Amino acid sequence: MVSKFRLRQVAQQLHHGAVIAYPTEAVYGLGCDPLNEAAVKRLLALKSRPAEKGLILIAANFEQVSIFIKPIPTKIKDKLKTSWPGPVTWLLPALEAVPHWLRGDSERIAVRVSDHPVVREICDQFGGAIVSTSANPAGKNPSITAFKVNAYFGRELPVIHGRLGGLSATTPILDALTGEVVRG
Repeated sequence: MVSKFRLRQVAQQLHHGAVIAYPTEAVYGLGCDPLNEAAVKRLLALKSRPAEKGLILIAANFEQVSIFIKPIPTKIKDKLKTSWPGPVTWLLPALEAVPHWLRGDSERIAVRVSDHPVVREICDQFGGAIVSTSANPAGKNPSITAFKVNAYFGRELPVIHGRLGGLSATTPILDALTGEVVRG
C-alpha cells in the first residue's frame, strides 16, 4: 500500500499543476487537477490527445464529482449508486461552467467514483476529483506497469506504484440518460 506521506506529497504536486501516473482498476492512469488548464493541457500533450474528446474525472465519492454535473433525477442517481463505488464511468450532463478542456465537444462529462484504494486515497488527499485517462500515448497500448509508464513518458513524471484493480479491460462508459454503452 502507498504511504500516507507519499499520498500527501502527490496531492501537493497535483495542487501545483503536476501530471501524475497511478494505478486504477485496469491500467495505470494519468491524472491532474481538472481545474488547472495548464496541467490538463500538459496531460493532453503527453498523450497526443485532442481536447475535443473530453476526459474522465475520477473520485472517491459522489460529492467530489457533483460540482461538475447538473442536478440529476433520483432515478438516475439510484442507477449510479448501484455501480459506485466501482469500475463504471457514467456520462452525465455537465454544468455550463465546466471547462471545454474537460468535457470536450460534449454537453456531458464522464465521471467515476472508484473503489480502487489508491485512487480513493489520492482523491481524498487532494480534496476532490482528478482527471483520469489511460497512461499511454494515443494509439499505444495502455500501461499496466509503472515500468511501462516510465518507458512512455520518462522518469520525470511522478508515478505512484501500486497494484491494478484486477479488471482485464478499461472501465465501461455508459450514458446515464440514454443507457447507451459508449465504451464497452
